[in-house]
Amino acid sequence: MPADLDLRKLRYFLAVAEHRHFGRAAAQLRIAQPVLSRQIRALERELGAALLVRDRRRTELTPAGERLREEAGPLLARATAVQRWVAEAARSGAGTFTVGFMPGLTVTAEVRALREANPGLAVEVVRTSWDTQAEVIRDGRVDVGYVRLPLDERDLALEPLFEEARVIVVAADHPLAGRPRVSIEELADEQLLQNPEAVPEWPDDTRRRGTPYATEVPALTVEEKLEHVAAGRGVIVLPLSTALFYSRPDVTHSVVHDIGPNRVCLAWAADSRSRLVRQFLTIAAETHRPGRLRPG
Repeated sequence: MPADLDLRKLRYFLAVAEHRHFGRAAAQLRIAQPVLSRQIRALERELGAALLVRDRRRTELTPAGERLREEAGPLLARATAVQRWVAEAARSGAGTFTVGFMPGLTVTAEVRALREANPGLAVEVVRTSWDTQAEVIRDGRVDVGYVRLPLDERDLALEPLFEEARVIVVAADHPLAGRPRVSIEELADEQLLQNPEAVPEWPDDTRRRGTPYATEVPALTVEEKLEHVAAGRGVIVLPLSTALFYSRPDVTHSVVHDIGPNRVCLAWAADSRSRLVRQFLTIAAETHRPGRLRPG
């Protein structure tokens, strides 16, 4: 009969898989290296498979280890989420429901409606980013999230809500400033100051040259990106509502007319059975029903 998976050993394994080095993994985990080695060997015995190939210089994953690395992350995230939900319910009695939202989006009406329908329920909000919007749902920091596509949809359920145009944001003295519409091909020589995966239509030749996103300009928030744009270091592509929300006199935006719109969805854990998630989904769908005037 297969042994039950030990979540602690899985965390130890993932640390080794990330660093490919027992010493660095042990330092991150704040345990002794011999203890880490014993735990990994115990995990291999329990699973009946070699997970790592070790030599004096480097540690590599076996095919079984690579498969475990792919599956263990989401499993641990869900376990962490369950622990957080139980702890919050124990502390608050009526429980807490948390809504994630991306920059430029307003969730006040939906949060208020859920709170009014559930007296005593604490409804919280968390601002997310393109890099964290899926992660916070998987690990339970939020119960539902307003997300902007594209994103990693593993273990998530999605409900489309609405679409909006995407715009290029440039410095006020940029040659394209003041243009109401531009083509994506006109941007081929521009330096993109954000993760290029967020703009899959970006010209291939620019993508091959690479961008400074991860090194020279490690901007994570919209505010940081706009500072770099205003300084003339490059451009960013934003949903129209985000560009309008963060309007400032030293940058301007133009609609990129030949790329698709930004799609906004409500996302939650695919295996969730929460009554509150279903109730919030109904509220959000009604709020964003075509033709309905959203409350201010």
